[in-house]
Amino acid sequence: MRRLISLLISVSCVAFVSCVFLLLGLSSDAAAQGYPSKTITIVAPFTPGTGADLIARILAPRLAERLKVAVVVDNKPGASGIIGTDIVSKAAPDGYTLLFAATSHGTVPAFNKKLPYDPLKSFAPVALAATNAMAFVVGAQVPAASMPEFIALAKKQPGALHYSSPGNGTPQHLAMELVKQELGIDVVHVPYKGSAGATTDLLGGRVQATIGAIQTVGGYAASGKARMLAVLSNERSGAFPNVPTMKELGYPDLVVETWYGIFAPAGTPHEAIAHLNAEVNALLQLAEVREALAKLGLAAAPDKPERLGEMVAAELARWNRVVATAHIEAD
Repeated sequence: MRRLISLLISVSCVAFVSCVFLLLGLSSDAAAQGYPSKTITIVAPFTPGTGADLIARILAPRLAERLKVAVVVDNKPGASGIIGTDIVSKAAPDGYTLLFAATSHGTVPAFNKKLPYDPLKSFAPVALAATNAMAFVVGAQVPAASMPEFIALAKKQPGALHYSSPGNGTPQHLAMELVKQELGIDVVHVPYKGSAGATTDLLGGRVQATIGAIQTVGGYAASGKARMLAVLSNERSGAFPNVPTMKELGYPDLVVETWYGIFAPAGTPHEAIAHLNAEVNALLQLAEVREALAKLGLAAAPDKPERLGEMVAAELARWNRVVATAHIEAD
């Protein structure tokens, strides 16, 4: 009798636990199917007017129209994006708090090994929004009409040539250090506080080279004030079709783009992420959105969430290696 009672109790417990998990699963599915049902907050971890903020504000109102809920952009700047990023990493994984990240999401960890979040494990990629090609440019006075000629010049005079960047640890700085490592050249870094000084001294001949976004340096190249020797993209730029890519020149690893993407906290339901990804991709196909991004020098980049995740993983590995090899320290 005691065995029978014990068996019945065990069976009841198993049944009860199974029911609980079933109900939780149903509750989770029901919640996902009803998503979204309230305001979605997109955290831009930078100041208003910066790239991530501008793109988020292009997408937010249009996303609200499609999702039939309010979508607000909330700026949480500080510590190179760490503060806002950390806020999202600790938010409820329900799809109502999102992160609008930029290239720094993949570069900052190379300088800071004690982040309050894990750039990969703490987030679920939602959608890659936009990318921006970069170009290698020299001043008009530099006696190099092509990338091979510049490489030869730099190897002939190691440490004699200088390049500018908008600051230590910026994507432009890291991109040039990657180029130096891949090409085996020694060109000295001169950091500035922003792009204006870096460009002015390039044009004035005080530094010989720089890497910058095509829309930033393109005008100077088109006017003859500077010379664009190569682009660091997968394909040639439509604006400069005669300028080769680094890949064409025999350097397949020298593809460097700035990028912007949307993340959710880790653990966010797959259904919510899939829904958001589909809606963001639909927006990125619209002519008005593509034109708005193009005015910022950006290309819409609709794709699956996995593409963004793979990109971040590759970026983290690449910049960790570059920073360690070049012994770069953040200011």
